[in-house]
Order: sequence, then C-alpha cells, then structure tokens
Amino acid sequence: MSTTGLEVFDRTLHKTNIWLKDLMERLDGSDRQEAYVVLRATLHALRDRLTIEEVAQFAAQLPMLIRGFYYEGWDPTGKPLKLRHREEFLTRISQNLRPHDIDPEQASRAVFQVLAQRISEGEIEDIEHVLPSEIRDLWPSKVEQGRPR
Repeated sequence: MSTTGLEVFDRTLHKTNIWLKDLMERLDGSDRQEAYVVLRATLHALRDRLTIEEVAQFAAQLPMLIRGFYYEGWDPTGKPLKLRHREEFLTRISQNLRPHDIDPEQASRAVFQVLAQRISEGEIEDIEHVLPSEIRDLWPSKVEQGRPR
C-alpha cells in the first residue's frame, strides 16, 4: 500500500525511517523527533567540515529525504570550516541540538555508527581522510564496523 502515491517517495520515507530507528536504538530511548534532530545536527556539522567535492560524493549515498535535510540551509561559501579540534566540532553539533538536552559526543558517535553501516567503505575512508584526527576519532573503528583495520 502506497503512503504518498509515488513509489520514489514511499521508498525514501521507508529508508529514512530505518535510519531513524537504527539511530534511536543507538541513542538508548530516544524518540523519532530527537533522532531526527541528532541526525540533522551531526550531518550539518560534518557537511560544513568537508570539502565541497566530498559533500557531494557523500550526499549521493544518502536516501533522498536525508539528502534533502543534509543540504538544507547550506551555503558553500567559506567551506570547509577549519574545525580542527573535537570540541569545536562538538560545539557546532551542540548549537543545532537545542533545545534538546543531548550530549553532542554521544550524538555524533551514534550518527557515525549508523553512517558506517549504511555508506560504502570507500566513502567512509574518503571522509576519514579529510577529517583531522581529533574529529576522525569520533568514528567507530573499522574493527567495530566488522572491517579489519
């Protein structure tokens, strides 16, 4: 049964709900709204830290609906932001989590775990290569992902 009347929209809604459910489980008790806020805040911080080329390559692997809010409000002028330290990156996430009282490090780690399971290994490696080590360390290790280091 079609929810929207268009298969492409039904498919992206379904995929997005799967991502949100996975994120809710990783956030231990989070509801769908909170999971959406966490996903959006973390994706925006990541997007603003990546090169413009990497932003587009990464976006191509996101479900259409998630890709939409990934790009929402994006201005590529002055990007990538020169966030080099973990605290700078987490502060950027925290600013977009308000008014929700969510730990930005827990949020970023949960989102990165979901991404590591749903984005190609090559794209994850490209992203890790662009990020400074303090931010890269928020990603799950390749051993955790089931891929040998």
